[in-house]
Amino acid sequence: MKTLETHLCFGGTLGVYEHESAVLGCRMTFSVFLPPQAKDGDVPLLTFLSGLTCTHENFTTKAGAYGFAAAHGLAILAPDTSPRGDDVPDDDAYDFGKGAGFYINATRTPWNTHYQMESYITDELNALVCAHCPVAKDRQGITGHSMGGHGALTLGLKYPDLFQSISAFAPIVAPSHVPWGQKAFAGYLGDDQDVWQQHDACALITAAEDRRAYPEILIDQGRGDNFLEEQLRPHLFEQACLKAQQALQLRMHDGYDHSYYFIQSFIADHVKHHAALLTTE
Repeated sequence: MKTLETHLCFGGTLGVYEHESAVLGCRMTFSVFLPPQAKDGDVPLLTFLSGLTCTHENFTTKAGAYGFAAAHGLAILAPDTSPRGDDVPDDDAYDFGKGAGFYINATRTPWNTHYQMESYITDELNALVCAHCPVAKDRQGITGHSMGGHGALTLGLKYPDLFQSISAFAPIVAPSHVPWGQKAFAGYLGDDQDVWQQHDACALITAAEDRRAYPEILIDQGRGDNFLEEQLRPHLFEQACLKAQQALQLRMHDGYDHSYYFIQSFIADHVKHHAALLTTE
């Protein structure tokens, strides 16, 4: 874990780091914000997963989250969206390959050698940050945007012992049924759609053995989002949660688009949502 840069920020510290990932077989970069409360002991950790084409830097510089995180005593981890490097296979399209790891473990060649983002996020990177930063291993939440919203929902649902709180901005809730997800799943996983269901938030919430195991999930979605009807389709997750009796707060906002201006507008509510579930008195 090599330090690339550090900055004082709202009384806390923002650090950008890199490390050699054994899981992904390449060098990865990520950021961690530690609030001022971290000087006195372990604080809860919120992981933010970014969307297509992004790196750690998009959230780090554009989301405007750190003032709210400092106020609530929350650390925030922002990883990359895919493996990186000259040896990592890529695709010319923006929605597949580098920048589009979809937070799953690929099984098809040549992608399976490097594209193991599910294991990277939930195992290797999490363990690294918990070992080197004053964060509480047993008080963690996950959120994300678009493709990262898909990752936040699916990883949050699949790893409830790791993540105790879940939220998302404009998530891909049913990747098995929309073009972005179908392309990625076919390329990374093959054509067996039963396998796809293991990485589909709607399918996961419907199949959950304990339908009341998850705290309320918060989702914000802009009605002015160009991807709303074709790629995101939040109403499908709303229907799945209703059927499964899963608590969900789906907030639809007139005029808001898919950009970080949308995220900035509601990031305070998401930090508060996670802090309420993760902070102990």
